[in-house]
Amino acid sequence: MRIPRIYTSQALSSGNELQLEERAAHYLGQVLRMKVGRELRLFNGDGCDYRATVTAAGRRELRCEILETEPTLDRESPLRIELGVGLSKGDRFDWVVQKATELGVARIVPLYSERVDVKLDAQREDKKWQHWQQVMISACEQSGRSQLVDLLAPQPLDQWLSDCKADCKLVLSPHHADAHNSSAPGSIALLVGPEGGLSEQEVTASLDKGFAPLRLGPRILRTETAPLAAISILQSRWGDMS
Repeated sequence: MRIPRIYTSQALSSGNELQLEERAAHYLGQVLRMKVGRELRLFNGDGCDYRATVTAAGRRELRCEILETEPTLDRESPLRIELGVGLSKGDRFDWVVQKATELGVARIVPLYSERVDVKLDAQREDKKWQHWQQVMISACEQSGRSQLVDLLAPQPLDQWLSDCKADCKLVLSPHHADAHNSSAPGSIALLVGPEGGLSEQEVTASLDKGFAPLRLGPRILRTETAPLAAISILQSRWGDMS
């Protein structure tokens, strides 16, 4: 029987009993129908997994006891990838957050750029961020990661370009020849445009900030496909997918 793996924001240590948050309690109690005595795994982003058992299960709450800290397989990539990606409509950005998390990125930064066709006021922006945070957490639960991705609030492209620090900085551009260094970096910043891509002025601005162009073959990829293809290539070349 599969043992569920659940995120909680609470401190975890052997011997402690705790009540899980509403989302986790609903999923375990109402969806999986877990009863007293069932085993589960908990993590809170500290890099460890914790073996636990259900001690009380009701319609609206579920309590469990932490049995022990488990030795966990290190699933964090030795290559730190920061993904700056233009916001997109519908569930496309959800897809990017989910799959980039599964592929091992360390940070995701949603970006407002010239061709972004998503308008968010402060309240909607916060609600979107909370939604993406939950998408990321679910991807960590599924993929076995014990550390959360650093998911930033949306910000203007020019701000990110100025603040971004990495050993290697790459911008996806189908109209430029590859010009990146072939030596192995410890960290990479990867810039991907929204639907419609980055404008020529934005590509030039990124080059002026030390980014090098990266081209993914002769085909034009969608905004939700391009970052995942690039991340896979980078992880295969310098990360932990070799």
